[in-house]
Amino acid sequence: MKKRIYLDYNATTPISEEVKSKIIESLSLYGNASSMHESGRTARRQIEEARRHAAALIGAKESEIIFTSGGSESNNTVFETMRAVIFDGEKRPERAEIITTEIEHPCVLNAARRLKNMGVKVVFLPVDEEGKIKMEEYRNALNEKTLLVSIMTANNEIGVIQDMKEISSLAKEAGALLHTDAVQAAGKIPINVDELKIDYLTMSCHKIYGPKGVGALYKRKGAPLSPLVHGGHQEDGYRAGTYNNSGIIAFGAAAQDALKKLPEYGKTMGALREKLMNGLLERVPTIKINGPKTGVLPNTLNVSFPGAEGEAILLSLDIQGIEASTGSACASGSLDPSHVLMAIGVWPELAHGSIRFSLGWGITEEDIDYVLETVPPIIKRLRSMSTIACCTISEKIK
Repeated sequence: MKKRIYLDYNATTPISEEVKSKIIESLSLYGNASSMHESGRTARRQIEEARRHAAALIGAKESEIIFTSGGSESNNTVFETMRAVIFDGEKRPERAEIITTEIEHPCVLNAARRLKNMGVKVVFLPVDEEGKIKMEEYRNALNEKTLLVSIMTANNEIGVIQDMKEISSLAKEAGALLHTDAVQAAGKIPINVDELKIDYLTMSCHKIYGPKGVGALYKRKGAPLSPLVHGGHQEDGYRAGTYNNSGIIAFGAAAQDALKKLPEYGKTMGALREKLMNGLLERVPTIKINGPKTGVLPNTLNVSFPGAEGEAILLSLDIQGIEASTGSACASGSLDPSHVLMAIGVWPELAHGSIRFSLGWGITEEDIDYVLETVPPIIKRLRSMSTIACCTISEKIK
Protein backbone atom coordinates (compact mmCIF):
# COMPACT_ATOMS: atom_id res chain seq x y z
CA MET A 1 0.00 0.00 0.00
CA LYS A 2 1.32 3.44 -0.94
CA LYS A 3 2.15 5.90 1.81
CA ARG A 4 -0.64 8.42 2.33
CA ILE A 5 0.48 12.05 2.29
CA TYR A 6 -2.26 14.18 3.77
CA LEU A 7 -2.24 17.77 2.44
CA ASP A 8 -5.73 18.85 3.48
CA TYR A 9 -5.10 20.27 6.95
CA ASN A 10 -7.33 23.30 6.30
CA ALA A 11 -10.28 20.93 5.95
CA THR A 12 -9.45 19.18 9.22
CA THR A 13 -6.41 18.04 11.17
CA PRO A 14 -5.60 14.66 12.70
CA ILE A 15 -5.87 14.52 16.47
CA SER A 16 -2.43 14.93 18.02
CA GLU A 17 -1.03 12.32 20.40
CA GLU A 18 -1.08 14.86 23.26
CA VAL A 19 -4.75 15.57 22.69
CA LYS A 20 -5.61 11.87 22.28
CA SER A 21 -4.07 11.19 25.69
CA LYS A 22 -6.13 13.98 27.22
CA ILE A 23 -9.32 12.66 25.63
CA ILE A 24 -8.72 9.14 26.92
CA GLU A 25 -8.02 10.49 30.40
CA SER A 26 -11.17 12.65 30.28
CA LEU A 27 -13.46 9.72 29.46
CA SER A 28 -13.54 8.81 33.15
CA LEU A 29 -15.04 12.24 33.94
CA TYR A 30 -18.68 11.19 33.70
CA GLY A 31 -19.95 13.93 36.02
CA ASN A 32 -22.18 16.68 34.67
CA ALA A 33 -20.12 19.86 34.97
CA SER A 34 -23.27 21.75 36.05
CA SER A 35 -23.77 19.48 39.08
CA MET A 36 -22.64 20.58 42.55
CA HIS A 37 -21.33 17.22 43.78
CA GLU A 38 -17.67 16.16 43.62
CA SER A 39 -17.94 14.43 40.22
CA GLY A 40 -19.53 17.53 38.73
CA ARG A 41 -16.99 19.87 40.34
CA THR A 42 -14.11 17.76 39.06
CA ALA A 43 -15.41 17.97 35.51
CA ARG A 44 -16.05 21.70 35.89
CA ARG A 45 -12.49 22.37 37.06
CA GLN A 46 -11.06 20.76 33.95
CA ILE A 47 -13.48 22.65 31.70
CA GLU A 48 -12.38 25.93 33.28
CA GLU A 49 -8.75 24.95 32.78
CA ALA A 50 -9.53 24.35 29.10
CA ARG A 51 -11.21 27.76 28.97
CA ARG A 52 -7.99 29.38 30.21
CA HIS A 53 -5.95 27.69 27.48
CA ALA A 54 -8.46 28.64 24.76
CA ALA A 55 -8.38 32.25 25.96
CA ALA A 56 -4.57 32.33 26.08
CA LEU A 57 -4.35 31.29 22.41
CA ILE A 58 -5.93 34.60 21.36
CA GLY A 59 -4.89 36.87 24.23
CA ALA A 60 -8.35 36.93 25.80
CA LYS A 61 -9.69 36.63 29.35
CA GLU A 62 -11.14 33.25 30.26
CA SER A 63 -14.46 34.88 31.15
CA GLU A 64 -14.78 35.96 27.50
CA ILE A 65 -14.73 32.41 26.05
CA ILE A 66 -17.98 30.58 25.27
CA PHE A 67 -17.72 26.95 24.19
CA THR A 68 -19.81 25.90 21.18
CA SER A 69 -20.02 23.00 18.72
CA GLY A 70 -17.63 24.67 16.25
CA GLY A 71 -16.96 27.61 13.96
CA SER A 72 -20.28 27.52 12.13
CA GLU A 73 -22.30 27.71 15.34
CA SER A 74 -20.10 30.47 16.70
CA ASN A 75 -20.42 32.55 13.53
CA ASN A 76 -24.16 32.02 13.36
CA THR A 77 -24.49 33.07 17.00
CA VAL A 78 -22.95 36.45 16.15
CA PHE A 79 -25.32 36.98 13.22
CA GLU A 80 -28.31 35.85 15.28
CA THR A 81 -27.28 38.50 17.79
CA MET A 82 -27.32 41.15 15.08
CA ARG A 83 -30.78 39.98 14.03
CA ALA A 84 -31.99 40.29 17.60
CA VAL A 85 -30.44 43.75 18.01
CA ILE A 86 -32.10 44.98 14.82
CA PHE A 87 -35.54 43.35 15.09
CA ASP A 88 -36.27 42.30 18.67
CA GLY A 89 -35.99 45.67 20.40
CA GLU A 90 -38.86 48.02 21.09
CA LYS A 91 -37.72 50.23 18.23
CA ARG A 92 -35.41 49.77 15.28
CA PRO A 93 -31.89 50.86 16.30
CA GLU A 94 -30.02 53.63 14.54
CA ARG A 95 -27.32 51.10 13.62
CA ALA A 96 -28.73 48.35 11.42
CA GLU A 97 -26.24 47.69 8.60
CA ILE A 98 -23.73 44.86 8.16
CA ILE A 99 -20.41 44.84 6.30
CA THR A 100 -18.69 41.59 5.30
CA THR A 101 -16.69 40.36 2.29
CA GLU A 102 -17.22 38.27 -0.82
CA ILE A 103 -14.67 35.63 0.31
CA GLU A 104 -16.02 34.65 3.72
CA HIS A 105 -16.72 31.06 4.72
CA PRO A 106 -20.18 29.87 3.58
CA CYS A 107 -21.53 29.93 7.14
CA VAL A 108 -20.88 33.67 7.33
CA LEU A 109 -22.04 34.39 3.78
CA ASN A 110 -25.29 32.51 4.25
CA ALA A 111 -25.95 34.04 7.67
CA ALA A 112 -25.41 37.48 6.14
CA ARG A 113 -27.68 36.65 3.19
CA ARG A 114 -30.38 35.57 5.64
CA LEU A 115 -30.29 39.03 7.23
CA LYS A 116 -30.33 40.63 3.80
CA ASN A 117 -33.46 38.65 2.93
CA MET A 118 -35.03 40.06 6.09
CA GLY A 119 -34.45 43.57 4.81
CA VAL A 120 -31.13 44.37 6.47
CA LYS A 121 -28.63 46.30 4.37
CA VAL A 122 -25.58 44.06 3.91
CA VAL A 123 -22.49 45.18 2.01
CA PHE A 124 -20.33 42.39 0.56
CA LEU A 125 -16.95 44.02 0.06
CA PRO A 126 -14.94 43.10 -3.05
CA VAL A 127 -11.30 42.02 -2.83
CA ASP A 128 -8.29 42.59 -5.06
CA GLU A 129 -6.50 39.91 -7.09
CA GLU A 130 -4.61 38.75 -3.98
CA GLY A 131 -7.74 38.48 -1.86
CA LYS A 132 -7.15 41.61 0.25
CA ILE A 133 -10.25 43.68 0.85
CA LYS A 134 -10.37 46.93 -1.11
CA MET A 135 -9.80 49.39 1.72
CA GLU A 136 -11.21 52.42 -0.08
CA GLU A 137 -14.51 50.61 -0.62
CA TYR A 138 -14.45 49.52 3.02
CA ARG A 139 -13.99 53.11 4.15
CA ASN A 140 -16.84 54.23 1.91
CA ALA A 141 -19.14 51.48 3.23
CA LEU A 142 -18.62 52.42 6.89
CA ASN A 143 -21.05 54.97 8.27
CA GLU A 144 -23.04 55.90 11.37
CA LYS A 145 -25.52 53.10 10.59
CA THR A 146 -22.95 50.27 10.53
CA LEU A 147 -23.74 47.79 13.29
CA LEU A 148 -21.27 45.00 12.53
CA VAL A 149 -18.17 44.44 10.43
CA SER A 150 -17.45 40.72 9.89
CA ILE A 151 -14.17 39.95 8.13
CA MET A 152 -12.23 36.68 8.40
CA THR A 153 -8.65 36.93 9.66
CA ALA A 154 -7.30 34.45 7.11
CA ASN A 155 -8.99 32.79 4.17
CA ASN A 156 -9.46 29.01 4.18
CA GLU A 157 -8.89 28.57 0.42
CA ILE A 158 -6.06 30.92 -0.56
CA GLY A 159 -4.64 31.70 2.87
CA VAL A 160 -4.64 35.49 2.48
CA ILE A 161 -4.30 37.29 5.82
CA GLN A 162 -6.27 40.51 6.16
CA ASP A 163 -4.91 43.65 7.82
CA MET A 164 -7.06 43.27 10.92
CA LYS A 165 -5.33 46.15 12.69
CA GLU A 166 -6.38 48.64 10.01
CA ILE A 167 -9.79 47.01 9.61
CA SER A 168 -10.39 47.29 13.35
CA SER A 169 -9.18 50.88 13.55
CA LEU A 170 -11.64 51.99 10.87
CA ALA A 171 -14.51 49.96 12.37
CA LYS A 172 -13.95 51.46 15.81
CA GLU A 173 -13.67 54.95 14.37
CA ALA A 174 -17.13 54.40 12.87
CA GLY A 175 -18.47 52.98 16.16
CA ALA A 176 -19.19 49.53 14.71
CA LEU A 177 -18.81 46.11 16.34
CA LEU A 178 -16.09 43.89 14.84
CA HIS A 179 -16.32 40.13 14.31
CA THR A 180 -13.63 37.94 12.78
CA ASP A 181 -13.80 34.30 11.75
CA ALA A 182 -10.39 33.10 12.94
CA VAL A 183 -11.02 29.39 12.43
CA GLN A 184 -8.11 29.11 9.97
CA ALA A 185 -5.89 31.66 11.71
CA ALA A 186 -5.94 30.62 15.38
CA GLY A 187 -2.94 28.44 16.14
CA LYS A 188 -1.21 29.34 12.86
CA ILE A 189 -0.46 33.03 13.30
CA PRO A 190 -0.32 35.23 16.43
CA ILE A 191 -3.66 36.79 17.42
CA ASN A 192 -4.38 39.18 20.28
CA VAL A 193 -7.99 40.30 20.59
CA ASP A 194 -7.18 43.14 22.97
CA GLU A 195 -4.54 44.64 20.71
CA LEU A 196 -6.89 44.35 17.72
CA LYS A 197 -9.95 45.54 19.70
CA ILE A 198 -12.03 42.67 18.34
CA ASP A 199 -15.54 42.19 19.77
CA TYR A 200 -16.23 38.64 18.53
CA LEU A 201 -13.86 35.90 17.33
CA THR A 202 -14.56 32.31 16.37
CA MET A 203 -12.35 29.22 16.67
CA SER A 204 -12.72 25.50 15.95
CA CYS A 205 -10.92 22.65 17.70
CA HIS A 206 -10.56 20.32 14.72
CA LYS A 207 -8.39 22.88 12.91
CA ILE A 208 -5.76 22.74 15.68
CA TYR A 209 -5.27 18.97 16.03
CA GLY A 210 -8.28 18.30 18.22
CA PRO A 211 -11.62 16.52 17.72
CA LYS A 212 -14.56 17.73 15.65
CA GLY A 213 -17.74 19.05 17.21
CA VAL A 214 -16.28 21.60 19.61
CA GLY A 215 -15.37 25.23 19.11
CA ALA A 216 -15.41 28.57 20.87
CA LEU A 217 -16.75 32.07 20.55
CA TYR A 218 -14.84 34.96 22.06
CA LYS A 219 -17.12 37.80 23.18
CA ARG A 220 -15.65 41.03 24.49
CA LYS A 221 -17.17 42.20 27.79
CA GLY A 222 -20.04 44.55 27.03
CA ALA A 223 -20.65 43.31 23.49
CA PRO A 224 -24.26 42.11 22.99
CA LEU A 225 -24.92 38.41 22.55
CA SER A 226 -28.17 36.52 21.98
CA PRO A 227 -28.16 32.72 22.37
CA LEU A 228 -28.52 30.62 19.26
CA VAL A 229 -29.21 27.54 21.42
CA HIS A 230 -31.77 28.13 24.17
CA GLY A 231 -32.25 25.99 27.26
CA GLY A 232 -30.26 25.86 30.48
CA HIS A 233 -27.87 28.19 32.24
CA GLN A 234 -24.63 26.83 30.78
CA GLU A 235 -21.98 29.31 29.56
CA ASP A 236 -23.57 32.14 31.54
CA GLY A 237 -26.81 31.50 29.69
CA TYR A 238 -25.28 32.17 26.27
CA ARG A 239 -25.15 28.56 25.07
CA ALA A 240 -27.39 25.88 26.52
CA GLY A 241 -26.60 22.18 26.58
CA THR A 242 -24.86 19.68 28.84
CA TYR A 243 -21.12 20.29 28.77
CA ASN A 244 -19.14 18.15 26.33
CA ASN A 245 -16.47 17.26 28.88
CA SER A 246 -14.11 15.36 26.61
CA GLY A 247 -14.45 17.74 23.67
CA ILE A 248 -13.87 20.89 25.72
CA ILE A 249 -10.95 19.38 27.62
CA ALA A 250 -9.46 18.30 24.28
CA PHE A 251 -9.90 21.86 22.96
CA GLY A 252 -7.94 23.17 25.93
CA ALA A 253 -5.11 20.71 25.33
CA ALA A 254 -5.03 21.52 21.61
CA ALA A 255 -5.01 25.28 22.27
CA GLN A 256 -2.23 24.95 24.83
CA ASP A 257 -0.11 22.90 22.43
CA ALA A 258 -0.82 25.25 19.49
CA LEU A 259 0.27 28.30 21.48
CA LYS A 260 3.47 26.57 22.60
CA LYS A 261 4.35 25.56 19.03
CA LEU A 262 3.22 28.77 17.31
CA PRO A 263 6.69 30.19 16.47
CA GLU A 264 7.93 26.80 15.26
CA TYR A 265 4.75 26.29 13.24
CA GLY A 266 5.24 29.45 11.22
CA LYS A 267 8.88 28.70 10.49
CA THR A 268 8.41 25.00 9.63
CA MET A 269 5.24 25.31 7.55
CA GLY A 270 6.50 28.42 5.80
CA ALA A 271 9.63 26.61 4.64
CA LEU A 272 7.65 23.59 3.39
CA ARG A 273 5.16 25.82 1.57
CA GLU A 274 7.99 27.72 -0.10
CA LYS A 275 9.62 24.48 -1.20
CA LEU A 276 6.34 23.19 -2.65
CA MET A 277 5.48 26.47 -4.40
CA ASN A 278 8.93 26.97 -5.95
CA GLY A 279 9.12 23.31 -6.96
CA LEU A 280 5.78 23.45 -8.77
CA LEU A 281 6.70 26.70 -10.51
CA GLU A 282 9.95 25.14 -11.72
CA ARG A 283 8.55 21.76 -12.80
CA VAL A 284 5.07 22.48 -14.14
CA PRO A 285 4.75 25.02 -16.96
CA THR A 286 1.94 27.57 -17.06
CA ILE A 287 0.55 27.49 -13.55
CA LYS A 288 -0.87 30.25 -11.38
CA ILE A 289 -0.43 30.76 -7.64
CA ASN A 290 -3.71 32.07 -6.24
CA GLY A 291 -3.39 34.60 -3.45
CA PRO A 292 -0.44 36.67 -2.26
CA LYS A 293 3.14 35.45 -2.08
CA THR A 294 3.52 37.17 1.31
CA GLY A 295 0.93 37.93 3.97
CA VAL A 296 -0.43 34.42 3.65
CA LEU A 297 -0.97 31.51 6.04
CA PRO A 298 2.34 29.62 6.27
CA ASN A 299 0.67 26.29 5.48
CA THR A 300 -1.64 27.19 2.57
CA LEU A 301 -0.90 27.05 -1.16
CA ASN A 302 -3.60 27.34 -3.84
CA VAL A 303 -2.51 26.55 -7.40
CA SER A 304 -4.35 26.67 -10.72
CA PHE A 305 -3.29 24.18 -13.39
CA PRO A 306 -4.63 25.41 -16.77
CA GLY A 307 -5.79 22.64 -19.08
CA ALA A 308 -6.46 20.17 -16.26
CA GLU A 309 -9.69 19.69 -14.33
CA GLY A 310 -9.54 19.87 -10.54
CA GLU A 311 -11.50 16.72 -9.77
CA ALA A 312 -9.35 14.71 -12.20
CA ILE A 313 -6.21 16.09 -10.57
CA LEU A 314 -7.50 15.14 -7.11
CA LEU A 315 -8.41 11.59 -8.15
CA SER A 316 -5.04 11.12 -9.86
CA LEU A 317 -3.22 12.42 -6.78
CA ASP A 318 -5.29 10.18 -4.52
CA ILE A 319 -4.32 7.11 -6.53
CA GLN A 320 -0.70 8.08 -5.91
CA GLY A 321 -1.30 8.48 -2.18
CA ILE A 322 -1.60 12.28 -2.05
CA GLU A 323 -4.68 13.84 -0.47
CA ALA A 324 -5.47 17.48 -1.24
CA SER A 325 -8.56 19.61 -1.96
CA THR A 326 -10.16 21.73 -4.65
CA GLY A 327 -11.08 24.37 -2.07
CA SER A 328 -13.33 24.60 0.96
CA ALA A 329 -14.41 21.23 2.35
CA CYS A 330 -17.80 22.80 3.10
CA ALA A 331 -18.35 23.36 -0.63
CA SER A 332 -17.08 20.00 -1.87
CA GLY A 333 -20.53 18.94 -3.12
CA SER A 334 -20.84 21.95 -5.41
CA LEU A 335 -20.04 21.93 -9.13
CA ASP A 336 -19.70 25.72 -9.16
CA PRO A 337 -16.22 27.24 -9.25
CA SER A 338 -14.87 28.50 -5.94
CA HIS A 339 -16.52 31.78 -4.89
CA VAL A 340 -13.16 32.84 -3.45
CA LEU A 341 -11.28 32.32 -6.72
CA MET A 342 -14.06 34.03 -8.67
CA ALA A 343 -13.87 37.00 -6.28
CA ILE A 344 -10.13 37.46 -6.95
CA GLY A 345 -10.74 37.43 -10.70
CA VAL A 346 -9.72 33.87 -11.61
CA TRP A 347 -11.29 32.77 -14.90
CA PRO A 348 -13.96 30.02 -14.30
CA GLU A 349 -12.16 27.33 -16.32
CA LEU A 350 -8.97 28.13 -14.44
CA ALA A 351 -10.79 28.04 -11.11
CA HIS A 352 -12.05 24.54 -11.95
CA GLY A 353 -8.42 23.45 -12.33
CA SER A 354 -7.29 24.73 -8.93
CA ILE A 355 -5.93 22.66 -6.06
CA ARG A 356 -5.46 23.68 -2.44
CA PHE A 357 -2.48 22.12 -0.70
CA SER A 358 -2.66 22.77 3.04
CA LEU A 359 0.22 21.53 5.18
CA GLY A 360 0.51 20.54 8.82
CA TRP A 361 2.54 18.76 11.46
CA GLY A 362 3.80 15.40 10.20
CA ILE A 363 4.58 16.59 6.67
CA THR A 364 8.27 16.28 5.82
CA GLU A 365 10.58 17.57 3.11
CA GLU A 366 10.61 14.03 1.71
CA ASP A 367 6.82 14.20 1.40
CA ILE A 368 7.11 17.47 -0.54
CA ASP A 369 9.75 15.88 -2.78
CA TYR A 370 7.33 13.05 -3.55
CA VAL A 371 4.55 15.53 -4.38
CA LEU A 372 6.92 17.41 -6.71
CA GLU A 373 7.81 14.16 -8.47
CA THR A 374 4.17 13.08 -8.77
CA VAL A 375 2.32 16.24 -9.82
CA PRO A 376 4.13 17.12 -13.11
CA PRO A 377 3.40 13.84 -14.98
CA ILE A 378 -0.21 13.94 -13.78
CA ILE A 379 -0.73 17.45 -15.13
CA LYS A 380 1.03 16.57 -18.38
CA ARG A 381 -1.21 13.53 -18.89
CA LEU A 382 -4.42 15.39 -18.07
CA ARG A 383 -3.52 18.29 -20.33
CA SER A 384 -2.90 15.91 -23.20
CA MET A 385 -6.50 14.69 -22.88
CA SER A 386 -8.09 18.06 -22.17
CA THR A 387 -10.48 19.84 -24.50
CA ILE A 388 -9.45 23.15 -22.91
CA ALA A 389 -6.57 24.83 -24.71
CA CYS A 390 -3.85 25.38 -22.13
CA CYS A 391 -2.15 28.01 -24.26
CA THR A 392 -5.39 30.02 -24.45
CA ILE A 393 -5.82 29.97 -20.70
CA SER A 394 -2.16 30.81 -20.14
CA GLU A 395 -2.71 34.14 -21.84
CA LYS A 396 -5.31 34.96 -19.22
CA ILE A 397 -2.97 34.40 -16.27
CA LYS A 398 -0.06 36.49 -17.48
